[in-house]
Amino acid sequence: MSVPLLNVSTTTCITKPDVLALSSKAGLDVSDALAEACCPVIAALDGCAQIVMERDDYVPQLDLPRYPRTAIETSIDPNLDGGGWASKAVVTCTHPQSKLLAGRILALKDNIALAGVRCTNGTDLAGWTPDFDATVVKRILDAGGTIVACESGCWSTVSDTAITGPVRNPHHPGYSSGGSSSGSARLVAGGAVDMALGGDQGGSIRVPASSCGIVGLKPTWGLVPYSGILGVSAVIDHVGPMARTAVDCALLLEAIAGPDGIDDRQPHVKFFPSIQYHEPVLRHLARADPKPLAGIRIGVLEEGFQHPRQDECVSTVVHAAVDKLRDLGAEIRSCSIPEHRDTELVWMCALPAFAFTQGLVLNSSGRKQLALTGPAALGNGRLTQPAFDVVNTAGQNLYLRGLYLQEKYGPSLVSRCTNLLRKLSDEYEAALQDVDVLVMPTSPLPPGRIFDSRSEGSPFDRLKRTTGITANTAPFNASGHPALSMPVGWSPAQDDPSVLLPVGMQLVGRKFEDLLLLKVAASWEKQNDWRQNYRK
Repeated sequence: MSVPLLNVSTTTCITKPDVLALSSKAGLDVSDALAEACCPVIAALDGCAQIVMERDDYVPQLDLPRYPRTAIETSIDPNLDGGGWASKAVVTCTHPQSKLLAGRILALKDNIALAGVRCTNGTDLAGWTPDFDATVVKRILDAGGTIVACESGCWSTVSDTAITGPVRNPHHPGYSSGGSSSGSARLVAGGAVDMALGGDQGGSIRVPASSCGIVGLKPTWGLVPYSGILGVSAVIDHVGPMARTAVDCALLLEAIAGPDGIDDRQPHVKFFPSIQYHEPVLRHLARADPKPLAGIRIGVLEEGFQHPRQDECVSTVVHAAVDKLRDLGAEIRSCSIPEHRDTELVWMCALPAFAFTQGLVLNSSGRKQLALTGPAALGNGRLTQPAFDVVNTAGQNLYLRGLYLQEKYGPSLVSRCTNLLRKLSDEYEAALQDVDVLVMPTSPLPPGRIFDSRSEGSPFDRLKRTTGITANTAPFNASGHPALSMPVGWSPAQDDPSVLLPVGMQLVGRKFEDLLLLKVAASWEKQNDWRQNYRK
């Protein structure tokens, strides 16, 4: 690679001792001749960097007259709607391109850029007010939807870690709403909004959907653009719809799906046909057919019921729901994918290895995408002590795990995890040649109790309670298959049999066959009311 420039004006003076000190810090022994030769090149480099940092950033332009926003609030009563709100605003489009979402009120997870509204990502660490809208925000507004809020997000699968306070389960305030799209699920389940967007890296749409008794879809990886959203790692980041019914999930998915020409996980095409989900689901439901799922092969994944923490009541409820699929004409088979249970071992290593660079220190190098330079300036490759102190226990643990793996194993572990997770994806692909949909519990156990504040409970108590929650969800973030959680009944809380909490059943399909999952879920919903079923 050549040296493009040498005669760049700079205020920085680079000397041979500077280069030798830099090399020594990196553990390198550099000759005096090379150090001296590099001085003018590094000085020119610094001059280029200074010029680049002074230039205006290049982000999507905000058209405020077309997308006005009013009533922005950041001081929200922590008890309002069970703690679901982080910030509030009213955002509309004066000239929408369609009426797909007309009259619908939506919430956003608090990691999605909404210009002029603070984006906390559930922690003090972000401290960011975007000056542009994420792609999915603009698409919702262009479809006639009204955005009223950013919800409270967090770095955990339980809902008591956000800086705005605990997000309480709509069916019992002492229990978790799931995480990390906790506020999205709580606001939808409680009726404060019609639908919401959640983010999902290991189950953060599906776990709260299951916990709160709503439908949540993690779309096929790359189907929905992630541009303008704080993430964990590009290989597992997903954004998707959360609603009270599968039909409404289909409606929101139709509004947000398709390439945006920015997200490098999507084909960069200038023109593409709109992807329909809502009308096909409605046409499927309109058929006068007592067996609407005839010809659909459902594979009951044995390993999906075998986690050491598997709750027997949850298993019973999900098996009963599968029987209802049989009543609708589906062919039910048992299937086995041994690697599904082994995923936790790989995922234990993969998540901190993936998240350390992109999710925690916000380094998006190597990607063609919309880089979030505002919050990225906080990272600089490592968390400072003040930044580390404001991350919750789950985030601190993830960061320390990432440091350990980086120090001891380096990139080789990331490479091995990547290949083994691809192997897992291939195993799912093979199984989905024999069946059309895999089913299993969304989570092996019902929601647990939450703490009333972030200072309550020891760090270990906070960490150990999340064990196993994402055993059935995280594998499909790694594989990229679409996965939908739908409510199918109730289970007693593990610590109090008198408390009934929702149980979710997860449907998993072939890549880009999200529509089939929505049809199966909608068919089940049409014939069954989960609120009346399987009370134990």
